[in-house]
Parts: sequence; structure tokens; C-alpha cells
Amino acid sequence: MPSEATKSLKYVKLGYQYIVNNFLTLLLIPIALAVAPQIPHGIILNKIWSFLHMDLLVILSSVFLIIIIATVYFMSKPRSIYLVDYTCYKPPVTCRVPFSTFMEHSRLNLKDNPKSVEFQMRILERSGLGEETCLPPAIHFIPPMPTMEAARSEAEEVIFSTIDALMTKTGIKPKDIDILIVNCSLFSPTPSLSAMVVNKYKLRSNIKSFNLSGMGCSAGLISIDLARDLLQVHPGSNALVVSTEIITPNYYRGSERAMLLPNCLFRMGAAAILLSNKRRDSHRAKYKLVHVVRTHKGSDDKAYKCVYEQEDPQGKIGINLSKDLMVIAGEALKSNITTIGPLVLPASEQLLFLITLIGRKIFNPKWKPYIPDFKQAFEHFCIHAGGRAVIDELQKSLQLSAEHVEASRMTLHRFGNTSSSSLWYEMAYIEAKGRMKKGDRVWQIAFGSGFKCNSAVWKCNKTVKKCPEDSPWKDCIERYPVFIPEVVKL
Repeated sequence: MPSEATKSLKYVKLGYQYIVNNFLTLLLIPIALAVAPQIPHGIILNKIWSFLHMDLLVILSSVFLIIIIATVYFMSKPRSIYLVDYTCYKPPVTCRVPFSTFMEHSRLNLKDNPKSVEFQMRILERSGLGEETCLPPAIHFIPPMPTMEAARSEAEEVIFSTIDALMTKTGIKPKDIDILIVNCSLFSPTPSLSAMVVNKYKLRSNIKSFNLSGMGCSAGLISIDLARDLLQVHPGSNALVVSTEIITPNYYRGSERAMLLPNCLFRMGAAAILLSNKRRDSHRAKYKLVHVVRTHKGSDDKAYKCVYEQEDPQGKIGINLSKDLMVIAGEALKSNITTIGPLVLPASEQLLFLITLIGRKIFNPKWKPYIPDFKQAFEHFCIHAGGRAVIDELQKSLQLSAEHVEASRMTLHRFGNTSSSSLWYEMAYIEAKGRMKKGDRVWQIAFGSGFKCNSAVWKCNKTVKKCPEDSPWKDCIERYPVFIPEVVKL
């Protein structure tokens, strides 16, 4: 039970937040009450009467000026961007990879390197993944068969299935799509994946099509940012964003430990998101986009190479994850927080942060920096499910509770690291649990190679009362949350 001192401190903090956040209101009300009785009512009535008897030309000029100012204001005001709806890909059970299957395949594929097998087992035991994550069919072969045909087949399966579900859910037709953005970091065929979508759905010849590659797990929010910018300059438009990662051609078949790590974490997944700037869509849209903040640390050599595609000494290609990854991610997060903080935090938190910053600069650099309480700005947090260490670090850095990171941990457990689409599985988890209410604010945070930290802030337009029928969590949400031990002995 909390002590009396802790309770008192809590109430003091709540009182401070209320006073600072409502400072102007608390200041103006007494002034208005003090001044109002001293103004004779006759003066007010005389002023109104004089205004009504003004010259007609002056009145018309004033009205005209007001219309011009209002027109300029509304024309210069950014268009509202709405998230009409989204869908997530749910792999078939035939693609499921239990721990026993994964380790058996590892032993057969790396029979000449038992130390690498043991390393993978240790990683899997501590990964936070569950027994139901999925890998594409080509990886189930012994040895794996990562051919171009198999990679295209996986891409068609995950992308087309997700888009089909979105079109059914929203009722949008292919001819209504004005902007198409597909992001996939490591598989970039010719023709592109976006061209593959255009061909499949026979999209219009004047569609604005983009294909983003090589941008890592944060590419989903980069796609959202690009869609937002395009929707600002193209009124009355719909944008389709597809986020995925194709696993087939990127499964590392060597024995370098730093390059084996992605094999243990990355799994199948995809998400399709429909955005619109049409005012009529505001009533049926689930969310409204509030902010997108992007941070790029690529100018630093360590940050640039901390997630790096390369060949091992045997010439086998894979992704090398640096030991400095978490430190670099922490620095990128700090930069991102510094930018997004003033946009979302209440005045009480901004004031405390400013006082601490000035104190460290002027009085004592050893003062502990004040970490703003982002729980005052957001009801929900969607942290990229990149791995247990990523979630642990952000929970600690942002001082979040277990419930705040529950969606991220459960997504990692059920679906694994699905790269740029993981944020949408987390959003779907919150909805499936019935926690998403009208007016709630959601903070999506993702990290990607380069090195990047990107954020998006959404505001919920309407309460999601029950788990949607097409939710990837539909058949298992009742089982979650589950307890995830520190180590699962294999």
C-alpha cells in the first residue's frame, strides 16, 4: 500500500498540474469578475446603438475584410488527414513455426556449427516470442529455398490478402485510390511492389505511386508522413499505404552470430491503411492524424552502420545488428522526444522540463534530467515490437507501466517482429481489448536502419466497442495478455 507521504505527493503534483495547465483561465476569471461590475450598462448599450448607426460603407467594408481574413485562414490551414480504417495480415496456421520446429531446422541447417545453433537457442529463449509466429513456406524447406519466385509469391500473398480485406471493410473501389505507397525494406524487385499492386487491381493510369525500400522498421511511419504531405496538396483524395517486410529472400543461411539474430525475431506480417482528406470521411474514420515527427541520425557513422546489410566471410548476405544498437536507439529517441514534446505535452510538464534544463545549463550539469510524463499526453502507446530489449528500454526511458507496453509485448509474442507493420498489430490489440475510446490519443514509435526514430500521433474519432471481425486478434484475444517469462527453457 502507498504511504501517506506518497499519497500527499501525488495530490501535490495533481494540484500543480491543474494550476499550470489552467493558468490563463484561473487568471482571467477573477479579473473579469472584478472589472465587469465597474462598467456602466448604459455605456455598453450606447456602443451597440452607435455601431448599428454606422455608415453602411464602413459596415460593408468590415464584413468584406472579415470574409477575406477567414478565407485566407481556412485556405492556409492544413487539411485534416483521416485514417478511415486499416487491416493486418494474419498468416495461415500452415506457416506456424513453434520453437521446436525452428530449433530442429537450425540444427539441420547449421549441423557443422553447433555453437551458432546454441546461440540461436539462447536468443529464442529470451526473445519474448510465442509458439504461434509464422515464417513463409520457402523457409520451411530444409535447406531453405529463398528464390525470386518464392519471394514474389510471399509478397503477393501478404499484400493482396491485406488490401482485399481493407477494400471489403471500407467499401473503397480500386478506381477511388488516388495515391499508393508501398514500403518494404529488403525486397525490392523490378517491377516494384507498388507496380505489382497497380497491375493486380488495375488502378488508374494517373495514380501517384511510390515504392519505399531500405528504410527499415520505421518505414511505415515514413509512408504515413509521405501520404500526409501528398494529401495536403491533392484535395479530395484517398491514399492507400501498405507496410510489410518480405522474409523469404532475407533469411540468413550463414553462421555469423550478429547476422543470425534477425532469423530469430523477424516473422511474416503486413498492414494496409486507408487515409483520406475528404471532410465527409471524418464521420466514418477511426482516427485523425495529429502529428508526425521524424528523427534521422545517419550523419553519425556508428548510427549509420548499426543495422547493416552485408556479406559474411563466406559470401552469404545478411543483416548485421551492432552491439551499440540500443544505445543509438536511445539517443535517437531523445532527439525525437525533444521535438515532439512541445507539440503534445501539457504546460505543467513543459515548465518542469524547462526549469530542469536551465538548472543543468546554469547551476549544475550533474542535475538529473527531468523525464516528461508522456502519460499526460497519451492514453495509448504503440512501441515497435522489435524485440524484448527494445520494449524494455522504452518502458524504462518513458517510465511507462506494464499496461502501457502490453500491446507491444503481446504483439511480439503472438506475431513476432513484423517490421514496419508491427505498430498496426498493436493498435489492433488495443481495439480488440475494447480500450480505444473516442478522444483517446495514441503515440506510435518506431525505429529503423539509418538510423531513424519516427513518431506518429493519432486521435481516436470513435469508440471501438468490440473486437472487429477481421482483427488478427479475433480468435485469440481472450487468451491475452499472457505471462512471458524472462527465459523459456527449450
